[in-house]
Amino acid sequence: MREVPTSLREYALEEQAERPRFWRLNHRGDPKMATERTLSIIKPDATRRNLTGKINAVFEDAGLKIVAQKRVQLTPAQAGAFYAVHKERPFYNDLVSFMISGPVVLQVLEGENAVAKNREVMGATDPKKAEAHTIRAQFAESIEANSVHGSDSAENAANEIRFFFAETEILP
Repeated sequence: MREVPTSLREYALEEQAERPRFWRLNHRGDPKMATERTLSIIKPDATRRNLTGKINAVFEDAGLKIVAQKRVQLTPAQAGAFYAVHKERPFYNDLVSFMISGPVVLQVLEGENAVAKNREVMGATDPKKAEAHTIRAQFAESIEANSVHGSDSAENAANEIRFFFAETEILP
């Protein structure tokens, strides 16, 4: 029988393959894989056209639960910091300008494999390459004004959620 780690640090250093990601009990008391969370942003092109409800319906129909949501106007500093990873890319200034051009809807989505599920539901970044049933195929105006942002990994999702939301703003 393995010993229980004596600290959070020791636990974190264990081989990830040797332990489950997250566990919770289902309604019968049996363990099952817990849900993931991911960040979604409904971008200014979509909020300008009052598409929030339609996009939310797509998320919910795909089995994603909206556990936090707020409509905000990003400042240049917020948008710049959020997209800082792209700072050296030629599209950075246009991206920041676009993200502050109108209100956005920030969301935390929850569900099994939420990061992958959200990326599937959003569709390809270029709406011309997105499958017909996806958000970008249905609602995006262009590759730049592509209606939604979604985290690309569980690690980035956690960081992006913390960037915009306090823990008290997210439903348990």
